[in-house]
Amino acid sequence: MYFSFAAAILTYLITHNIRDTISVIIVAGACGVAAGTPLAILGGIGRAARHGSIIKGGVHLETLGKIDTIVFDKTGTLTLGEPTVERLLPAPGVEEAELLRITAGAELHSEHPLALAVLTEAKARGITVPEPEEFRYALGHGISARIEGRSVRVGNRRMMAAAGIALPERPTDAIGSEIIVAVDGQFFGDILVSDPIRSEAREAMTALADLGIRTVLLSGDIQLVADAVGSHLGIQEVVGEMLPEDKLTRVKAMSAAGRHVAMVGDGVNDAPALSAADIGIAMGSGTDVAKESASVVLIGNDLVKLVETMRVARRTRSIIWQNFAGTIGVDTLGIVLAAMGMLNPLIAALIHVGSELLFLLNSARLLPAADKFKPGQTA
Repeated sequence: MYFSFAAAILTYLITHNIRDTISVIIVAGACGVAAGTPLAILGGIGRAARHGSIIKGGVHLETLGKIDTIVFDKTGTLTLGEPTVERLLPAPGVEEAELLRITAGAELHSEHPLALAVLTEAKARGITVPEPEEFRYALGHGISARIEGRSVRVGNRRMMAAAGIALPERPTDAIGSEIIVAVDGQFFGDILVSDPIRSEAREAMTALADLGIRTVLLSGDIQLVADAVGSHLGIQEVVGEMLPEDKLTRVKAMSAAGRHVAMVGDGVNDAPALSAADIGIAMGSGTDVAKESASVVLIGNDLVKLVETMRVARRTRSIIWQNFAGTIGVDTLGIVLAAMGMLNPLIAALIHVGSELLFLLNSARLLPAADKFKPGQTA
């Protein structure tokens, strides 16, 4: 509006022609950005929803279109989040059943996917799981519990090292995640858990690379496990042994370096990084905390749908910029022609209406096509 009046005043001061001044006001009032942007955003969010992605607002859709780096968690994101016990490695003098019984007792009230694997295995073997007398969970480390009067720790090697517990070397042929168990300050055993990789994950990583998006894996697993997953999927950067605060720091560092970062995760551990990223993307099967922290939720847990959503976001952003450039071009040309007396108010009005209609139709390309009724189908 201000631009229109400024152009009109300047025209009148130069030409002293009221008809040309009115023509300038009319033609300069065309704004394809204001007309087309809401429709483009509505269409983009609708298309994303059809692909199984819920985007919580237009600003998030626009930001998603600028993303050049996507950070992934491993468990429940690149993997199915349905781990199974692969091997039981009890300490000398400890029975496998006893190792599994004590571990299941400590994990009884945990919501971590690895805990579910242990509990499922204990149930399959018909083991009675004891109720813990005390239970405490340290985010990114593990569980401290008291079972049958004994102090039990269940977690990773970092947790055991902090407690001063001596551990044997990890088996060289082990590729699964480790659950280390200690009882009364002594190593009690090691449980190896495997989690199948999502069947579509490799295809999704390849498609993201084709879009020029850098992929990063930040995993709480040891570097050996993280590297194996990253190598299989073709992920460009892999970092293991990451605590939740480490993931948060790494995401902030990427953003500070000028990258536009999205974080994809599913668990409570991922919530800080999801909030810190330019866009947080939560798996639909993830925890409520992760979904609340994220700006986008993948309802179908399908990583290929993430790629489709990225394409929709980029297309939406492209159409908005097309409308912006078109508006500048039409307004500039129209003002010049009107100021030179080559447009009367009627032609200026036609240009105004016609250009806005063109930009609306450009944005309407994003609207999902209505499903056609099949023969015999009623509305």
